[in-house]
Amino acid sequence: MKKTTLTSLLIILIFIVTACSSPVSSLTNTVAEIIHKDVNIEQSTIDLQENQPTAVDSETKPTPLPQSSGVGDLLAAYQSALENVYINVNPSVVNINVKKMITTGDFEMPNGTPFQFPSIPGFPQSPDDNQVPEPDVPQYQQGLGSGFVWDKQGYIITNNHVVEGADEIEVTFHDGSIFSAELIGTDPDSDLAVLKIDADEELLQPVSIADSNDIRVGQLGIAIGNPYGLEGTMTVGIISAIGRSMPISNGMQTGPVYSIPDVIQTDAPINPGNSGGVLVNDQGQVLGVTYAIESSSGSNAGIGFVIPSNIVKKVIPELIMSGGYQHPYLGITGLSLTPDIAEAMGLDSNQRGALVIEASADGPAGKAGLEGSTNVTEIDGQELNIGGDVIIAIDNQTVKEMVDLIAYLSRSTEVGQEVSLTIIRGSKEMQVDVHLEARPTNEEINQQQSAMRPNQANAWLGFRGFSLVPEVAEAMDLPSNQSGVLIEQIDVDSPADEAGLLGGSTPFSFNGEEIMIGGDIVIGMEGEKVETIFDLLEILSRYEPDDHVLFEILRNGENIELEVKLGVNPQ
Repeated sequence: MKKTTLTSLLIILIFIVTACSSPVSSLTNTVAEIIHKDVNIEQSTIDLQENQPTAVDSETKPTPLPQSSGVGDLLAAYQSALENVYINVNPSVVNINVKKMITTGDFEMPNGTPFQFPSIPGFPQSPDDNQVPEPDVPQYQQGLGSGFVWDKQGYIITNNHVVEGADEIEVTFHDGSIFSAELIGTDPDSDLAVLKIDADEELLQPVSIADSNDIRVGQLGIAIGNPYGLEGTMTVGIISAIGRSMPISNGMQTGPVYSIPDVIQTDAPINPGNSGGVLVNDQGQVLGVTYAIESSSGSNAGIGFVIPSNIVKKVIPELIMSGGYQHPYLGITGLSLTPDIAEAMGLDSNQRGALVIEASADGPAGKAGLEGSTNVTEIDGQELNIGGDVIIAIDNQTVKEMVDLIAYLSRSTEVGQEVSLTIIRGSKEMQVDVHLEARPTNEEINQQQSAMRPNQANAWLGFRGFSLVPEVAEAMDLPSNQSGVLIEQIDVDSPADEAGLLGGSTPFSFNGEEIMIGGDIVIGMEGEKVETIFDLLEILSRYEPDDHVLFEILRNGENIELEVKLGVNPQ
């Protein structure tokens, strides 16, 4: 039994260190020697067992196995490698403290209690959660995050959501040095931001950047950051998965939802405050920027997400030069073709690709003639739009699902480039050339929506909501395919408030940020079905202030109807 335990531990340790290189390169010979020793131990044990009598005397003591020092050597070498990584990388990692000036009017809920920001970077905590400040008196809320040194010129990299909306930003180094930081550039669509500080070059130790295309599942992943304000914290795990696609929107915006491709998943413990920090390999090279976790409690659950280093290397230089980054843009919304959808469209069930649901008329794909879906079918109780073009390749690179298309655009294209799409339209395969444009900014999207919905600026409901997603639906004990608009926050004395609509009351972590769930879900308006925030906005755009509209609400699993008298938008 002792031999088996020793051998198993040895195998585990050997598996861990085989992904290591320079800091533990001296382990190679040690591992070989230990394997040789262990084989000898195993052979000796077999010989001893073969020479034992069939019946063992109760007074006979088993012959002790020889002890190997190899396991201890491996542990010492593994520990030394981690120590070296920390010594070399920690001076490059900084803590970021942001302050945002607010007034109580911005955060007042219907019950009179102050609105509490979630405990994540970019959503600072109020100075005193148990005390309601005087109305209209400026208050400062603080948030904590992480960052790292990019170069000797004083550029610091972090997540956009860490510093978004900040009035003041401070950067603290491992030695306690504190510097005021200037925000140089941001890219919300990759959740990256660049800060600038004025510090001596001796203090600035830039990180070394790895090639994230070389990452393999099972490799060592080491996170260093500022979780819960505990500076210089290092945690260790492995690369759990690669090639994830994560939506950058938290679901509360009314614009399109974009995704970050090639996201790295790790089980290295990541918690609020790690955002903007680093995940490095055994050589201390940055694999990516930690930015989100999947957790029902808001704390580490062994599923962390990291923006890959190759995206960082593309975006950051542009942010430093121009303050922004232009993402190549097709101008479509779509989903991955599944066997059920393929069959519903009269295609082979094995056909794969990216189904175009909508091609914006003003977008590159729309201008090139791509067609969106016009038919509706029901699959597993959910209505889906089908019948649009199916993209099966881009520049002769196979597209099996939507994430393949997103990843190719991010990795291999630039604004202004022409790409060739291979599509299936009906049952015919054809080529379409598309001239890529820059992805519109949030400001441009808002302007477009205002132009398309002229009444929206006047008719006012007075709540903040977002399209229901499966994770949130399940957290509310609803079917995962439940659709609608979940009301998160109600404005005081708004039409929604006066009509008795209810906002969320339970915090829930989604894509690394906390949202409030448990509120009413709008599933219909004036007899029309509401599945997404876009449906709600489109229907609302047809009405004027003082109009009475009937809402169908899902509250605690029951359908109810409420009449709302629309107001005038106070903004």
